[in-house]
Amino acid sequence: MIDTEGDCADWSFPAEPGAVRAARAAVRGRLCDWGLASLADIAALLVSELVTNSLRHATGPIGVRLVRPVRLGDVLLVEVSDPLPDPPRERVAHLEDESGRGLQLVALSSRRWGTRPGRNTGKTVWFELAVPE
Repeated sequence: MIDTEGDCADWSFPAEPGAVRAARAAVRGRLCDWGLASLADIAALLVSELVTNSLRHATGPIGVRLVRPVRLGDVLLVEVSDPLPDPPRERVAHLEDESGRGLQLVALSSRRWGTRPGRNTGKTVWFELAVPE
């Protein structure tokens, strides 16, 4: 973990297979610490999908960032960044395909999602989860 302050938590993971497990554990732990355990499983699953995409298509560090909602009923913002500038593309996975459903899962499970260019290089894929009241 590189930075955790108040309402924001940031981690950087090396582009190695263990990054998926480490990111999932970090997200779960922080959300439980924040009293948002009800979002921990879905957030960890979606982060796993996005970190896996980063591992498949990019090299270099993978960043994960959580922004804690101010009030109940607000949204949890989750971001996954990597050094590859190309935005991810949703694709239609066939029944026999073993991959290709990650962005569909993000789109169906989150309130909103999108991508934006990184500050200096790369990109960030983000999604929002509604915080139950």
